Amino acid sequence: MPVSSTRRNLIKLFGSAFFLPFLKPTPASGKAETLHRKEIPASGEMLPVIGMGTWRTFNVGKDPKLRQARTDVLSAFFALGGRLIDCSPMYGSSSDTLGFSLKQIEVPDNLFAADKVWTGDGDATQEQVATQLRKWGIAKFDLMQVHNLVEWRDHLATLTEMKRNGQIRYIGITTSHGRRHSELEQIMAEEKPDFIQLTYNITHRQAEQHLLPLAREKGIAVIANRPYDGGQLIRSLKQSQAVPEWAKAEIECQTWADFLLKFIVSHPAITCAIPATTKVTHLRENMQSGYGPLPNASQRLRMAKHIASI
Repeated sequence: MPVSSTRRNLIKLFGSAFFLPFLKPTPASGKAETLHRKEIPASGEMLPVIGMGTWRTFNVGKDPKLRQARTDVLSAFFALGGRLIDCSPMYGSSSDTLGFSLKQIEVPDNLFAADKVWTGDGDATQEQVATQLRKWGIAKFDLMQVHNLVEWRDHLATLTEMKRNGQIRYIGITTSHGRRHSELEQIMAEEKPDFIQLTYNITHRQAEQHLLPLAREKGIAVIANRPYDGGQLIRSLKQSQAVPEWAKAEIECQTWADFLLKFIVSHPAITCAIPATTKVTHLRENMQSGYGPLPNASQRLRMAKHIASI
């Protein structure tokens, strides 16, 4: 399989027992489970519903211990079936850390590299893409997005040309914290990017009103950022509440990561969520959320009502 070198590196670092807590049990049918995947409408390519963000978590400078810890997280992500990693020039040293870690583990064949253009200079698109490529240490980005709509007209025009020339595979545009939804809606209607990225979680559902229905209508893939509301949501739940028994029984939610991520990726318009973490144990919880039954419409409503009542 494509990530066999990553698995070998992990075994070398931690021993074969390292994998035991991460393996999804084989069901009674004898068929091994795989991560849920969803289709990128523009191509039909399938992506695992759980990706990985790097905001804050990979911004560690050149601290050797922190860099190695992030390398361990990245290794586990690929070993457990992950593909999409999202970064940005806005995230401090995160791109450099990614490049360091990818070099340590050998870049997996199935990496889906997503980055962003973030500059007020509308003529600097290609220059920034090239800079990010050097930092990652890869030959080509799968997805390049305009970060938070900054100079989006100029950047999107250049990215469209780069896609046409085969320099990138997909183009997108992003927003976060529920900002500028009206403008994003207009861009989706007029330009139809391959991807959009926005904030969507169980306590921030504004995108359900217009953006997610429009994405389905136009055939645009959607990446959900801030799935844990910057970590605040899941920390508060872990400290004060237990996962409800009905969620454990009906949709196999053993952890709050299961509960929160399954709510997000079960929405028909969402392609994947990108939780960020600094710990392998939390990475395991995130990836486990991509297995097992996903909630249906009535269960999603019950989940939202439960969180609203806390």
